[in-house]
Amino acid sequence: MKTIVTMGRGGTGKTSFVALMARYLIKKKQTPILLVDADPDQNLAEMVGVDLESAGKSTIAELLSDTFIARGGTTVGIPPSKRIETRIWEDGLYEGDDFDLLSVGTKWVEGCYCLPDAALKNALGQITRQYRYILIDSPGGLEHLNRKIAHDVDLIFDVMGPSSKSFAHVKRAHRVIQEVGISFRRFYVVGGYAFPGDLHERAAAETGLPYIGKIERDDDLAAHVLAGKSLLDLPDSSVACRSVSALLDFVLPE
Repeated sequence: MKTIVTMGRGGTGKTSFVALMARYLIKKKQTPILLVDADPDQNLAEMVGVDLESAGKSTIAELLSDTFIARGGTTVGIPPSKRIETRIWEDGLYEGDDFDLLSVGTKWVEGCYCLPDAALKNALGQITRQYRYILIDSPGGLEHLNRKIAHDVDLIFDVMGPSSKSFAHVKRAHRVIQEVGISFRRFYVVGGYAFPGDLHERAAAETGLPYIGKIERDDDLAAHVLAGKSLLDLPDSSVACRSVSALLDFVLPE
C-alpha cells in the first residue's frame, strides 16, 4: 500500500490532479484505491463522479456533529475521535468498483479542524483493507500537516501556481513536514494549469526540490468541471490526462 499526498494553494489544479491520478491508476489496473478528501472545499467527490448524499454517506465532520451534538453524545473519558471509527467506515465510506472515498467535510463546530483531522488520522491508522494506493487531497493550509493526518507517506506532490506565494508554499510545506516528523520518501513539485513553461528551471532552483513538469491546460477538462462531470470519463486524447500520465509514468513503478 502506497500513500500519496497532494497539496498546493487553492486554484492551482490540485484536486483535479488527484482525480486524474486516480484515473491513471484505474487505467493501469492499480486498484483498489482509497481517495481521501481532506480539503474543506469538498471538490474531489464531484470530480470523480460521486454524490455522497445520494449514496447515503456522510462526511467525517457530519458524523461528528450527528454523534456529539444531535445525539447528545459525551466526550467525557474517551476522546470522541477514538469512538467514531466504526461510524466512519460504515456511514462515511463510499465504496465503488475501483475506488473508495472518504471526505473530511467542513467544520463540525466553531473552531479549528482538530477533531475531524484526529478522527481521520485514527481511521486511516486502522485500515485493514488492502488498498494499493491511498490518495490524499490535502488543503492549501498547512495546519492539517501539523496534525499529521498521515505520518508515513510515500510521495508528496505540491502543485504550484505562477505566484510568489506558491513558491513560498512549497518551501514552507517541505519544512513543516520535516519539522513535525512526517516520514516521506519523495517530494515532487508539479506546475498547475497556469504555470508557465519559462518558470520550470526557476521552480527547481528556488524550491531546491525536483520539478517534474506541469498539468497542461485542457478545454475538455474545464468543460467537465463546469458541468460537474467526472474527470474519470475524460477521453484518452485529453491533453491534461496525457500530461499527468507522463508525470506519473516517471515517478510511479509499474
